[in-house]
Amino acid sequence: MSEKVTSAGTAFPEGFLWGAATAAYQIEGGAREGGRGPSVWDAFCRVPGKVYGGHNGDVACDHYHRWREDVALMKSLNLSAYRFSFAWPRIMPEGTGAVNGEGVAFYDRLIDALLEAGIEPWGTLFHWDLPLSLHLRGGWLNPDMPNWFADYAAQIASHFSDRVKNFMTVNEPQVFIGGSYAEGRFAPGNVHSLPECLVAAHHLLLAHGRAVQALRSGARSKIRVGHAAQYNPALPASESPEDVSAARQATFAACPSAELDPLKIMWSFSLYHDPMMLGTYPADLLARCGHLMPKIAEGDMETIAAPMDFLGLNIYWGDPVRASAGGPVRVPHAPGCPMNSFGWPVTPSALYWGTRFCMERYGKKDVYITENGVPLCDWVGADGAVHDPARIDFIRGYLGGVRRGLSEGIPFKGYFYWSLMDNFEWASGYSQRFGLTHVDYATGTRTVKDSGRWYAKLAASNGASLDSQDSFSD
Repeated sequence: MSEKVTSAGTAFPEGFLWGAATAAYQIEGGAREGGRGPSVWDAFCRVPGKVYGGHNGDVACDHYHRWREDVALMKSLNLSAYRFSFAWPRIMPEGTGAVNGEGVAFYDRLIDALLEAGIEPWGTLFHWDLPLSLHLRGGWLNPDMPNWFADYAAQIASHFSDRVKNFMTVNEPQVFIGGSYAEGRFAPGNVHSLPECLVAAHHLLLAHGRAVQALRSGARSKIRVGHAAQYNPALPASESPEDVSAARQATFAACPSAELDPLKIMWSFSLYHDPMMLGTYPADLLARCGHLMPKIAEGDMETIAAPMDFLGLNIYWGDPVRASAGGPVRVPHAPGCPMNSFGWPVTPSALYWGTRFCMERYGKKDVYITENGVPLCDWVGADGAVHDPARIDFIRGYLGGVRRGLSEGIPFKGYFYWSLMDNFEWASGYSQRFGLTHVDYATGTRTVKDSGRWYAKLAASNGASLDSQDSFSD
């Protein structure tokens, strides 16, 4: 590792959650079974050239049929929590109206099995698989979307909140607004103007707020509500006060370039999370893009800022920044710096600095790392095992950042590795492997990797074995 971030000797708190995460479209399969309706990803995967190799999620990891095996797998990994997503088109095939009893029954079985195995279910309402019928009605550009999403959230609360106690409304707003509506790289894949993208973002934020309200009002027992934020924080090039301040400023810049670049604006962190956490759009966005913003009705910002119980952060890497007379300056990663198979840099301090900056801006709140993981080129070897020492080193390094944060009072409460198993990686198809478990997509066979065995020991010891070099494969 190129960074030193560990705080040796700091214990993980009692009750710290050791989890793993997945998303419905990436693992379930069963795309035309059990009354499920089509999603935007089902359609997008059929557009030539949009997804690597023409891959799709029709079968994926076949979790729809192998969920019992997968729950047993989670138990063998000593997981205390599992983050999954409900497939909106499996619950409500048309996005609105009738509820699909077979879809509800599938999640009933999964949740009951998790609880029986002693694994706490954490449910995400929306992980990008928008019902196709709603997209054909305008999707996130339609002003009715917040109400449609609230109705869906009410159904989730009605059916599952007696057993699921932790919910996330949306996963990574930047990706399905910025990556889809501004960039066209993800489903539905239509590129829109900056004003249209800002409309979609506002509708998404309203949908989040109304879903928080619907979950709370419809809950059948005491629940907690948050969301899962995509987050690439700026990292200080040194720990000088000047560089730390520059990194903090760069992290929350909503308009980071002189030109009003839709991609940079729609991928910014503060565009979505200042409204959620502070009840206002970022000052630099309003100063430069106020004339392009959608009309904000009375009460909108109060709805968007409906109080949340925890902060979920999906962090994979950050980029170094240094101070200069002209403001923060990005520092190139060093030649030969660690890279994963996606070409993303490996920056273990990202969990520490990213969370610290959030606490400083939004106030101290229970925080969960709801995604963190690494894609690598790994395979089942001649000995029948998957040896992935780089993934072990990755997790160890990044959790060093969590441990440092704990030593400074940051309320880390849990860590969800992405992902439980190799899966459909969106526009990259099946070309990338993030899992603690290898999946042979031709047969569905699961093989726990060395990293999975190591993680199981880590979870069993509540993090005490983080620095241990003992064997993890016995």
